[in-house]
Amino acid sequence: GVIKMVLAMRQGMLPATLHVDEPSSRIEWQAGEVRLLSEAVSWPESEHARRAGVSSFGLSGTNAHVILEAAPGEEIAPVPDRSGGSVEDGVVPWVISARSGGSVEDGVVPWVISARSREALRAQAARLLAHVEAHPELDALDVGLSLATTRTAFEHRAVVLGKDRAALIAELETLACGEGGVQGVVSEGRTAFLFSGQGAQRLGMGRELYEAFPVFAEAFDAVCVHVGGLRDVVFGADAEALDCTEWAQPALFAVEVALFRLLESWGVRPDFVVGHSIGELAAAHVAGVFSLEDACALVGARGRLMQQLPGGGAMFAVEASEDEVAALLEGREAEASVAAV
Repeated sequence: GVIKMVLAMRQGMLPATLHVDEPSSRIEWQAGEVRLLSEAVSWPESEHARRAGVSSFGLSGTNAHVILEAAPGEEIAPVPDRSGGSVEDGVVPWVISARSGGSVEDGVVPWVISARSREALRAQAARLLAHVEAHPELDALDVGLSLATTRTAFEHRAVVLGKDRAALIAELETLACGEGGVQGVVSEGRTAFLFSGQGAQRLGMGRELYEAFPVFAEAFDAVCVHVGGLRDVVFGADAEALDCTEWAQPALFAVEVALFRLLESWGVRPDFVVGHSIGELAAAHVAGVFSLEDACALVGARGRLMQQLPGGGAMFAVEASEDEVAALLEGREAEASVAAV
């Protein structure tokens, strides 16, 4: 506690309280000025010296208390200003994904900001622009990661994209003038996930996600435990084998479940799930209808049984009502039928 507060004084930043999901209900937080820090807060200099109290209450009965005060005239170590102000008007995140250990050359880098109004959004873009121009040593990827992971998201949001620092700054300049960037406002609504059916499979699907995100890899491997040889088929080189229903269906199930778990780990959770064909079973599993073991048994059996059907058929989509299509198929039921609506 002493070390943390000494560093907080030196950095001019109060760190967030760790390991607290919600404040204790036994404390009347509204009655006083005491509160938990749910996120890091700037600790600006004032006419009074920075002071902090540190208390330790040991199980042995030892109670130790100390008051720390910043040394007069002590120079504050520079800290990247990720907000340009207080939490209420800070630079905040929307959505970001970055390759760990990568460079800007690896792809497009997003810088994300948000604010409580459109005018404040432009102002935040201007303040971020001034900050990055004043600190040329800041790495574009580091700036993007900090913007996405250290701020609170407000309703008005914008993203600027660029392959390098110069391109990002140019986009930021445009946004500060009220144009450019990808802009939007959060609206009320609910979220649904749609799981696709057979035909979406391709060799190597999910390979980069598997290598980059342990959550995806763990969920994918969990399916492979129940479907032997699946990983070798999906990440192999035999496209004909993957297109066989026996492998295509469990492969899609594994990728779709792993995608769901990855989004879930990022806090993106749907209110509804729906699926087509094999996607129905993926939706049912993530909704809790089937355990993973039972779902894999059902998916495997479904794929094997469908693989035994005569080959040579085809499926295509028609933009028409079911009645219209059924009328065209009268007398030709042996040749074609409505597979799904």
